[in-house]
Amino acid sequence: MKIHFIGIGGIGVSALAKYYLKRGDRVSGSDLASSEITDQLKKMGAKIFIGPHKTLNLKLCARLSLAQLPELVIHSPAVTPDNPELRAARKWGVKCQSYPEALGQLTKNYFTIAVAGTHGKGTTTALISLILIKAGLDPTVIIGTKMKEFGDSNFRAGKSKYLVIEADEYKESFLNYWPKAIVITTIDKDHLDYFKNFANIIKAFAKFVKHLPNNGTLVINPNDQVPISNEIPNPNFQTRKYSLAQKEAKKLKKILKIPGEHILADALAALALARSLKIPDRISFKALAEYRGAWRRFETKQSLVNNLKITLINDYAHHPTEIDVTLKAVRQKYPKKQIWCVFQPHQYKRTFYLFKDFVRVLSKAPINKLILVDIYSVAGRESESIKKKVSSEKLAKAVSGTLCIKTLAKAAKYLKESLKGNEVLVIMGAGDVYNLASLLTLKSKKENI
Repeated sequence: MKIHFIGIGGIGVSALAKYYLKRGDRVSGSDLASSEITDQLKKMGAKIFIGPHKTLNLKLCARLSLAQLPELVIHSPAVTPDNPELRAARKWGVKCQSYPEALGQLTKNYFTIAVAGTHGKGTTTALISLILIKAGLDPTVIIGTKMKEFGDSNFRAGKSKYLVIEADEYKESFLNYWPKAIVITTIDKDHLDYFKNFANIIKAFAKFVKHLPNNGTLVINPNDQVPISNEIPNPNFQTRKYSLAQKEAKKLKKILKIPGEHILADALAALALARSLKIPDRISFKALAEYRGAWRRFETKQSLVNNLKITLINDYAHHPTEIDVTLKAVRQKYPKKQIWCVFQPHQYKRTFYLFKDFVRVLSKAPINKLILVDIYSVAGRESESIKKKVSSEKLAKAVSGTLCIKTLAKAAKYLKESLKGNEVLVIMGAGDVYNLASLLTLKSKKENI
């Protein structure tokens, strides 16, 4: 089968492309910019087009013959209807699906375990995957981060009936999925440009839970998920609850390599899911104890800047709640060190709708120095009118003592001139802020955390 992906470099879309490559399908794809992910896909055999999306890409992957066009076009949710490749595919009668629609088809073919929630999806998906692997259940995994255990990939090909996926709530994408088990980590205010209010977010999660079959399993934290219980008063599936108050929480806290109560909560959720599959606790605890984090999830290195030793932490946190728990975890791990944070707000809409929450969290963050760089603009998900209303400069002015440095290059220059050595530097955000590490010309080695 020939499949073309529009936006193939995305962290979710690329994982699905790898699935089809492993299956033996012919895969092509386009993206605006090259990356480690597109390079990885090339090595796996995909034909990649880098640059502006254009009709010619479809013809080239079909060797210019319309009779040899792809049988399926899968596009990122960020791709708009006027995208030239998508428009051409539809004009020529090629079947087109969004990434959630295509993944939704796969979920029907497996015993799918879907991890949903505003925060913690990636970590919890990773932990569940590692437990299943340790238990010999050989799952296929599609995850929104790169994992060392998967060869720095966001995909693992398994041979069993189990499929573990992240289930994104944005635009109710997860309503395309039909899992046998659902894990909900947290429900919080986010994507308000789409949902408008918290009540609509709760309703969306409740709709998703109703996709469970009668013999399905729901794993929830009752302290966070009370509204879900109200929406589904008489469920036909089994519900497994977890909380930080559980007896084994103390044991888990001692063996987890990564600090923070949010990580502990994710581990407890993974344990609850494992128990629903009759996996012995000794196997689950061993897998959880060995977890050392994923790409941009509290990723810690000892590094050199101008021959000065610093501790570098690269983290994906981009929502106020995530920022709060992550910086508290950094302070917990390094109680006596100077902590600097370079934060890149992710998406103008999120920054605008959650502006007061960002101010509240950043104002009380347990760190010594905060630097903001320009907001990372997400293609296809921004509003020109909102771009005029919010900026990193406005956020910096609202948070006392915060420095705004517009570009990563200028931030790197400032850090080189200002760091004295022995600091902890947190590079935080879901955009391209992680490139700051290379701009600092860091010589790094991974820390055993």
